[in-house]
Amino acid sequence: MIKIDGKHFKDERGRTLILRGVNLGGSSKVPVRPEGATWNREGFYDHHQVSFVGRPFPLAEADEHFSRLRAWGFTFLRFLVTWEAIEHAGPGLHDQAYLDYLYSVVKKAGEHGFFVFIDPHQDVWSRFSGGDGAPGWTLEAAGLDMTKFAPTGAAIVHQTHGDPFPRMIWPTNASKLAAATMFTLFFAGNDFASSSRVDGQPIQDYLQSHFLRSMQAVAERLYGLECVIGYDVFNEPQRGYVGVKDLRADLDTLKLGPMPTPWQSMQLAAGFPQRVPIFPLGVLGIPLKRHVLLNAERASAWLPGRTCVWRENGVWEFNADGNPELLRADHFARVGDREVEFTRDYLVPFSRKYAETIHSIAPRAMIFAENEVEDVSPVWPDAPAHHVVYAPHWYDGITLITKRFFPFIGSDMRSRQPVFGRKAIRRSYARQLGIFKEEGAVQLGGVPVLVGEIGIPYDLGGKRAYRDGDFTNQSRAMDRSMKAIEDNLLNCTLWNYTSDNINQRGDRWNDEDLSIFSRDQQADPADLNSGGRALTAVVRPYPLATAGIPLRLEFDYRTGAFEYSFKDAGDGKTAPTRLFIPNLHYPRGIRVWLSDGEYRHDSAQQVLEYTPGKLDTHIIKLDPVH
Repeated sequence: MIKIDGKHFKDERGRTLILRGVNLGGSSKVPVRPEGATWNREGFYDHHQVSFVGRPFPLAEADEHFSRLRAWGFTFLRFLVTWEAIEHAGPGLHDQAYLDYLYSVVKKAGEHGFFVFIDPHQDVWSRFSGGDGAPGWTLEAAGLDMTKFAPTGAAIVHQTHGDPFPRMIWPTNASKLAAATMFTLFFAGNDFASSSRVDGQPIQDYLQSHFLRSMQAVAERLYGLECVIGYDVFNEPQRGYVGVKDLRADLDTLKLGPMPTPWQSMQLAAGFPQRVPIFPLGVLGIPLKRHVLLNAERASAWLPGRTCVWRENGVWEFNADGNPELLRADHFARVGDREVEFTRDYLVPFSRKYAETIHSIAPRAMIFAENEVEDVSPVWPDAPAHHVVYAPHWYDGITLITKRFFPFIGSDMRSRQPVFGRKAIRRSYARQLGIFKEEGAVQLGGVPVLVGEIGIPYDLGGKRAYRDGDFTNQSRAMDRSMKAIEDNLLNCTLWNYTSDNINQRGDRWNDEDLSIFSRDQQADPADLNSGGRALTAVVRPYPLATAGIPLRLEFDYRTGAFEYSFKDAGDGKTAPTRLFIPNLHYPRGIRVWLSDGEYRHDSAQQVLEYTPGKLDTHIIKLDPVH
């Protein structure tokens, strides 16, 4: 059992838990049938006839993968489910075979001792706008013609772009017409697209109601599985055009590839060519700008017989010469006389509605809430009453974007400034993740914090490790991120574990390759560690359950030196403190130093149990036996 107690997770004996887990898994973003890997264009637009049964892996493989993850010390799973997997066939048509599979595989996770929270995953809205998540029919409901996104610049999609697919270009779709339009309609259509209706419903209500009913179907199917402790609201929500003060100006976003302004995007989608800046990735990720002409063929991103939803809602119109004319450059900036704020006005109200939907089925479910990437947390004053967990994401940005490890160069994800020097990087990364704890305490009223995504690309340095077997840089990069987690005593779920990862293509989605496991690294299927990547940095000792208040955690993956300290809670409880001690680092046993008390080490279970003495503060130090 896991419960929330203020800013901590606690077990049934009142011990403080530190949750370590993984996202399961990267290829869950794409269908099994037809083969949905983003390099495969065949059958791409046949979006009604797909199946996600077998994501994250076939049920027959579940014991293998769950056993491996348990051996690596993980106890918690962020389990990816997409809206498309549930409702791809059409509005209101839920895939019962997928829901049955989902029940079976999650039940199996519980049998292996995992706790699970369900993540309704999306990136930049949908597979058809360059990401994953929403079914194709949602785009069609808005009038968009997904077959015309490439020439109109409405989205950059791997299937239509072809190879080589520029690294980390997919996030730029958030600012392009397809995804930006859909996010705006989903979160704020009642305010900014009041003229747009689907089946007699306002388009915002239409989209949200179908999403909520799909997740309600998931909650109903999984109800009764004690291992399911909660539900994420919406992976990496994005504002679309909400709050844009001038549609003619550049958006403050990652600039890579062609980057039209919102107004240019609307004109492109209407069939009017535009000359736009294009940003190739330069040295250390610094963009170098030039210009390119888009949509010379004058294609339209709107279905035959449909008009631009923003023209329909008075943002622009054709002038006497037949050219587009912008009428409301600040259309998305305010409602009446009030300036809008995405998180306050739209994300939090939707999150409350989502929580109510889930709680109507599972009243005790935790709600894992996220903010926009790099944005501050939502202000949600009644969050504790909704059993909320703050679940932001964080990545070592310079390593992620460049796919190189620079020992002496880091980055601040919020200020977007470089950081130089190993000590400065550690301080900076610890401070960046420490902000999450502050936001959980202040913005959300004192709730637990779990970093929902953190990880590294394993194809660093042109995939050199796949040729020579040397994952040293991957270990160093992962250790740098994990030290920031440990410095803050944070809970986390690593991104990610992909059972069908391959060296050539990674996690089967947009050429990302962040899986801690690959069959291509598996030399001995009988060895659970075989196939793991940079395991010395991934698999780490940590406190599973602490009879007190955690104070400090330090681990050196190169030497195996480990130190943990905690303070008595003062509640008189005597349950032992349990630590995960991986045999990977201590194959010949451990040397133990205690400030007081006594311990018992079970190497077969990879667990150390510590019973404290009479001191108020307790310290445990470990070293490997050589």
